[in-house]
Amino acid sequence: MATERARPYSAFNYLVALGTGEDTSSPRAGFQEVTGLGVEITVQEYRPGNYALNSPMKITGMHKITDVTLKRGVIAALDLWEWLNAVRTGSQNALRTVTIQLQNEERTEVVMTWKLTNARPMKYTGPSFNGKGTDVGVEELVLAAEDISIE
Repeated sequence: MATERARPYSAFNYLVALGTGEDTSSPRAGFQEVTGLGVEITVQEYRPGNYALNSPMKITGMHKITDVTLKRGVIAALDLWEWLNAVRTGSQNALRTVTIQLQNEERTEVVMTWKLTNARPMKYTGPSFNGKGTDVGVEELVLAAEDISIE
């Protein structure tokens, strides 16, 4: 872990490991965008009849890990589709621990790590095609995870 500093780290130096033991520094399956890292905590409102205030108290409820979206250019690799298909066909071994690591600007040190536990793909979107455009084909994978931790 890097030491805390006053200037924020840039968000463009990151590594994604899909929980298959692959080398995260490899350019294969490099994602252009990772969005949705987060936790939502529900709050329940409760007011007993003898409560002194004329408003409900807030009680912390359950938490939910938000869905994480990964986007990458189409490179003709089938790894994302194979993972999605394993989940779709009911494989109990398809859940993975996905790791997202933010690096410093020199790419010499990992400054923060997000770990998604028991992650599984829940949505795959292929690229949009347009014969008149010059855009890169981008595929998108949305992950649902049971827990998130930050190191």
